[in-house]
Amino acid sequence: MSSGNLRIGLISDTHGLLRPEALAFLAGSDLIVHAGDIGGPGILTALEALAPLQVVRGNNDHGAWAVPIPETLLFDAGGVGLYALHDLAAIDADVMTCAVRVVISGHSHVPKIMEREGVLYVNPGSAGPRRFTLPISVGELLIHEGRVSARTVVLG
Repeated sequence: MSSGNLRIGLISDTHGLLRPEALAFLAGSDLIVHAGDIGGPGILTALEALAPLQVVRGNNDHGAWAVPIPETLLFDAGGVGLYALHDLAAIDADVMTCAVRVVISGHSHVPKIMEREGVLYVNPGSAGPRRFTLPISVGELLIHEGRVSARTVVLG
């Protein structure tokens, strides 16, 4: 993707449930990243109708539809190196020697943004079925002339 201003919608752990509020938040994104535990191909179809989609497979994504989905992705958006995976605990240290500026993950169902050693780590939380008392949430990355900011948003 070219440099400039980008809004990247972030979603994870839908587990087969794509809430209307999540779709409304993601509308207008230049790119959407789903960080795994998708729950079925219909989720991907709905997200692809909104914007180009990058997706990684989660530990609960099984079946023929999930086989072609990679477990990790390393890609560029707006001149910024992004690395996506489902479970942050499975991060490949070798990948971090690349020009990765943002790591996008899911799995924990807990929305979180932190910076460590110049790398921004973003987990949009879970947009699918409620788990315990954790919030239903999504996130976004804003890239402006190579600068990156992130936020998570609790839905409903």
